[in-house]
Amino acid sequence: MNRRRQVSKYVAADFLSALAAWTTFYVYRKKIIEPEKFGYPVPVEFDERFFTGSLLIPVFWLSLYAMLGMYRTIYRRHRLRELGQVLLASCIGVVVLFFALLLDDQVANYQYYYKSVAALLSLHFSLTFIPRFILTSRTVKHIHKGRLGFNTVIIGGNEEGLNVYREMRDMRPSPGFKFVGYVSVNGKDMLLEEELTWLGSIKNIKEVVEREAIEEVIIAIESSEHKNLRAIITELEGLNLTIKIIPDIYDILSGSVKMTSIFGVPLVEINTEIMPSWQFFIKRLMDFAGSVIAIIILAPVFLLLAILVKLSSPGPIIYRQERIGHYNRPFKIFKFRSMCIDAESEGPQLSSSHDPRITNIGRFMRKTRLDELPQFFNVLRGEMSLVGPRPERQFYIDQIIKVAPHYRHLQKVKPGITSWGQVKYGYAENVDQMVQRLKYDVLYIENMSLAIDFKILGYTILTILKGSGK
Repeated sequence: MNRRRQVSKYVAADFLSALAAWTTFYVYRKKIIEPEKFGYPVPVEFDERFFTGSLLIPVFWLSLYAMLGMYRTIYRRHRLRELGQVLLASCIGVVVLFFALLLDDQVANYQYYYKSVAALLSLHFSLTFIPRFILTSRTVKHIHKGRLGFNTVIIGGNEEGLNVYREMRDMRPSPGFKFVGYVSVNGKDMLLEEELTWLGSIKNIKEVVEREAIEEVIIAIESSEHKNLRAIITELEGLNLTIKIIPDIYDILSGSVKMTSIFGVPLVEINTEIMPSWQFFIKRLMDFAGSVIAIIILAPVFLLLAILVKLSSPGPIIYRQERIGHYNRPFKIFKFRSMCIDAESEGPQLSSSHDPRITNIGRFMRKTRLDELPQFFNVLRGEMSLVGPRPERQFYIDQIIKVAPHYRHLQKVKPGITSWGQVKYGYAENVDQMVQRLKYDVLYIENMSLAIDFKILGYTILTILKGSGK
């Protein structure tokens, strides 16, 4: 499956639809709204302002769709979801355009505002939904006919796994599973070997997922193996997979999963949506706007700290270090350098309260969290969020997982500049303290909401003003 090509089709269709809707609305205003306002016919002239709008308006819509996640999981879209998302995006976008562009129009009375909004909403929704409906319908058709499929692995090779595989394999229309093999749980569940390739055990599931480009996992274990379920799901955390389980173990995961029907096959799907889509949209909007505002307002602080860091000791102003982020992806985190150069010449080392490697200005920046300011650029790059679990290095993640395998749970969300764990615990001086801080970050993910984000940001600001950071 060529995901980029499919995304480009949606992007092209959305751009042309937005352009067509805006052009039609422009003509509607010239032919209907303005003659009623002025009392005489108004010629339709495509001036420079119209052409500028014809470029910027579609870009606005594409950006809105991207922030709402309408270009993610592009092959998993269905027509009802398309209807709901296009309607939601159209309502949000039209309201924004109304207050940005239409509210200052001179009209005979307020009823013309209603007409304008209704016209733009109906035009944009219909012209956007129709091509998306066609594209999505074609994708669904290809999946039903078996031309498209998602690389799938079954966990569990006993009778339960064999029955699930045969039911899915013989189903018409096709549910979209492209089985590449199975993974054993206890080393003895090998009944599926006569149907599928054995790919290994649950202990090396991560290597299997990467090697086989797995997108779907179906957990099909016997009742006697239910005790292994938590360990299996922990191993799958952070791998960006769709995980489904046979329905008879639904009660084990009450509150964590939702029932779903994939082309008539009842399965239990683990709910990976930590927050509603609209909250994720607002969170990302808040990340972007907050970072831009912070960088502009704090520009003098950036400059002052850069000078002080440069004067404090030899070395670069900005310290770059590889961290592990969303879905286990590495990225370079930015910080004002708070230690002397070559502070880790003997290997990775955590800092302590009286660490001699920390410079004088570095000690001040750490207490006030000012060394984290360059991470606003990480947020703009989409690598981090304002609020989220602090990212760690792979060296320490490997040690944490030995003690607390549920650390992988943190990689379901983007790491943040500040976090619940950072506010409550501060910098960790060893792996044990990292594990203790972990519980706060897990609590954050389990209770993730915009309200919690605002509280954490508020406490972070207090920490900065008091200089009470650890």
